Amino acid sequence: MSQTETPSPVVLIAGAGLGGLTAAIMCEKANINYMVLERAVNVRLLGSAMCLNAHVQPILEQLQLLDELKSISLPCLSLDTYNDKLELLGGLGLTTYRDLTGYDSLIMARPDLYALLLSKVPAEKILRNKKIVSVEQDVNGVTVQCADNSTYTGDILIGADGAYSTVKQCMYKDMDEKGLLPKEDKEDMAMASICMLGMTKPLDPAKYPALKSTHSHFYTVLGKGKPHSWSTITMTGNRIAWSGSFPVDAEAAEKVKFRNDEWGPEANKAMIEEISNFPLVHGGVMKDLIDASDKDLISRVYIEEKLFKTWHHGRIALIGDAAHKMQPSGGQGAVSAIQDACILLNSIYELNDTTYESICAALAEYPPQRRDRIAHQFKLSQDFAKVVHGQSLSERIIRKVVFKLPKWVQRQRQKKAATYRPLIAFLPPVPNKTNLKLDYQKPSERYGREQAARSETKDVGAVEI
Repeated sequence: MSQTETPSPVVLIAGAGLGGLTAAIMCEKANINYMVLERAVNVRLLGSAMCLNAHVQPILEQLQLLDELKSISLPCLSLDTYNDKLELLGGLGLTTYRDLTGYDSLIMARPDLYALLLSKVPAEKILRNKKIVSVEQDVNGVTVQCADNSTYTGDILIGADGAYSTVKQCMYKDMDEKGLLPKEDKEDMAMASICMLGMTKPLDPAKYPALKSTHSHFYTVLGKGKPHSWSTITMTGNRIAWSGSFPVDAEAAEKVKFRNDEWGPEANKAMIEEISNFPLVHGGVMKDLIDASDKDLISRVYIEEKLFKTWHHGRIALIGDAAHKMQPSGGQGAVSAIQDACILLNSIYELNDTTYESICAALAEYPPQRRDRIAHQFKLSQDFAKVVHGQSLSERIIRKVVFKLPKWVQRQRQKKAATYRPLIAFLPPVPNKTNLKLDYQKPSERYGREQAARSETKDVGAVEI
């Protein structure tokens, strides 16, 4: 059976962020009819550095994006932490990561990764200025209404519209009215810290020699007698990504609860002044990097976290931050969003028909495949934040213990983590580049049938010739 003989659902994707664009690219590969609804008129390429590792690079390799990803990235060999006297406290080594996993741990600018993914989605497939205000679903389909009074109807709605997802709010409201929403999903996200971040314009490598290196230098400095920590990461294009963060208490969190400026440049001035004179491992102070950055692309971000219990209801499924908002320091946010898109699209691809019952059953298969792994990634992001940024006595003790772990212990942990690397079931798999025994993934029955049919067609053609 070919793809064209299998009824294709109409998929609406809310949000043209990293997760939404990845889902769109996968729909392209699977010949699934889709449309992306993005609330912004023009997406501003905000953000700082990101890390993608062996957990998701095989997916990007299947999508034929890995070579382009490498061209905008640098491998990271260590995550080093210093005190405010710029004395090395320790680091997390990654020098053997490629040998262990088959892939480098790659550092790239978030705007560069976004531009790469965006370039792979036909422009006509992304509708902008489409702020969703309501969602309705029944046995006939799912319909979203936008603020401009336009409506769009499909068979499936993917909520990839961030931590404050309108799709999630509408879905939860419907479930709550029916007595189906767990109590935990009615509670607010927890706020962990506030972070100021940005990225410089191209700098002079003579002034910052680390820019001459073929790998990325990731430095974090911990302030003494103050809650702040600040990080710098060298990037391609002679740029340095930077960030400064400090924790917030319950009172401060309540004040900003309804003023989330995620990836926005508002309210920057006071915090910029607060971190300006912090010393840099590269030499100089934070102000030097801030002054070398585009002011409109400096962002003040409220770092929140929550692992939601409900990711699916009827024709709707949530991915990325809409389903699980993690602290960004562990690099798990983008990784988990890409993995979510992969597992969800695998389930959608297996549909033999587009009946309401079949769609509900297909989407229901997605959360159980991800829930345990997401809980692990969520805990990993919290632990990483404590090791790299933590300032409490217990966090300092944890950091000393982690930094003193033998290298073989760190390598074993990296190997164990790298065994989970889901693949797109409807594309040719990539070979395992190491001797690691990877976690089992159920193969696609439909893809198997299609490959068998193609093989039979080739055999018949060979006989006729």
